[in-house]
Amino acid sequence: MSAPISWFHSFELRDGTKIAGQRPLDRLKAESALVFRYSVAGKAVLDIGAWDGYFSFEAEKRGAAEVHATDHFCWSGAGWGTKAGFDFVHNKTSSRVRSTDIDVFDLSPDRIGTFDVVLFLGVLYHLTNPYGGLELVYRLTKEVAVIETHVDMLNLRTPVMRFYRGAELNNDPTNFWAPNIACLEGMLKEVGFQRLDWSSADAAVVNKTMTGRQSGRVIVHAWK
Repeated sequence: MSAPISWFHSFELRDGTKIAGQRPLDRLKAESALVFRYSVAGKAVLDIGAWDGYFSFEAEKRGAAEVHATDHFCWSGAGWGTKAGFDFVHNKTSSRVRSTDIDVFDLSPDRIGTFDVVLFLGVLYHLTNPYGGLELVYRLTKEVAVIETHVDMLNLRTPVMRFYRGAELNNDPTNFWAPNIACLEGMLKEVGFQRLDWSSADAAVVNKTMTGRQSGRVIVHAWK
């Protein structure tokens, strides 16, 4: 008998199957509305750090011509997840999403190509080299990258990034860095993105010059 799946993403499949993961479905739907606020119909989409694949399968449902899901840390690396959830949904829905078990910094245009849309959701703060991660995303992107990340020190307009010691952030020792809005904006423009469009499922974070709030999560569409 196979081990039970430890789900992170939640799902409600067309056949009525309901899966309750750590990330509630209503939150995923709210995030999805922002991540896909610009149509991916007919586009080639890369999902870096796909885990259970909610956003990969959502891109497919929204008409993407090609979706390539990649992960390593959560599929076969040091994370607590596995690829079992992704494979379950993939098989259950007869999905055509491609998948490759590959670490973030092993990705390159030579190995997997470039994509119209690159999803980089919930990955940045897990990287010990976040700037290098954004440089990589830029190289893989033809049109627009969508970055969703934890942000901190939002009361400061100076570009700064906070380092988390041990398991300071969400009791997770794999969380290392969180930029503030000014820092993330600066890094994205420095690596080459030309136009940024900000949003957040957390309404209090939308105003990037806000004060009185230390941290939150933000989504940014970064156009080449």
